[in-house]
Amino acid sequence: MKLPFAGRLLAVAMLAAASAALPLSSAFADTEKPKVALVMKSLANEFFLTMEEGAKAYQKEHPADFELISNGIKDETDTANQIRIVEQMIVSRVNALVIAPADSKAMVPVIKKAIDAGITVINIDNQLDPAVLKSKNLSVPFVGPDNRKGARLVGEYLARQLKAGDEVGIIEGVSTTTNAQARTAGFKDAMDAAQIKVVSLQSGEWEINKGNQVASSMLSEYPEIKALLAGNDSMAVGAVSAVRAAGKAGKVQVVGYDNINAIKPMLKDGRVLATADQFAAKQAVFGIETALKMLKGEKVDSGTNGVIETPVELVTQ
Repeated sequence: MKLPFAGRLLAVAMLAAASAALPLSSAFADTEKPKVALVMKSLANEFFLTMEEGAKAYQKEHPADFELISNGIKDETDTANQIRIVEQMIVSRVNALVIAPADSKAMVPVIKKAIDAGITVINIDNQLDPAVLKSKNLSVPFVGPDNRKGARLVGEYLARQLKAGDEVGIIEGVSTTTNAQARTAGFKDAMDAAQIKVVSLQSGEWEINKGNQVASSMLSEYPEIKALLAGNDSMAVGAVSAVRAAGKAGKVQVVGYDNINAIKPMLKDGRVLATADQFAAKQAVFGIETALKMLKGEKVDSGTNGVIETPVELVTQ
């Protein structure tokens, strides 16, 4: 039976209204790709630029699987801006958030906002504080390396070049981050086992300039220091400059963590003794893959502690 024109208009309007009432996930499930937001720390750090490049390359290889939105902050301590970025992603209604938090504790409240908004959250690079997550009744998978183990590998290699009783300094990352704490613990594990004295521990905030300042201060205050252990390669680059400026090139060893491109010539010519490779280009990819599995309802094996461990390897000359 053919409806009159007015009846046909009413039927179309009713159909449109019914469609509009459907949840977005139902109405567009077959046509929309999930939006995955990658939120990193400082894009002034080569490590995170490499991470972003790896994520973009992966998205180009899998264009039908997801849409990538990537963001980073100006410097490693700009937690307030990273919180704003996450809030923007909540407003943008992304499906998943893959985040390298600038602060392990301060980022938890906005992470809770994202989860409450129905966003799947994956934690990479720097683990959110487990106790704070538990206090908020949150479970967020951490996809990343065992930073303590990686730093211990570097420290053990350095210890073989030193002797018991030698003095060293540790240049830590941002002290409120779990990866900085874990790397410091790994360095200390190796130094304690070799009976090497850690005479100074100061934060270089993951930055080249701050690392340089801290290294200069240590070399001045403790003239017998034989090595500087930097929690990342950016700070190690700063330490190398400080060693040279102090006239101690070849006398004070420097080690780092990350294996960024800037450190590779220094490994070759001996300015840096060793570093750890946690595969920056793959860090975000591991997180994105986990997020996509969860969005599909697939089981993700994160173990009893919520950690999906990724590789970390010692790198020397």
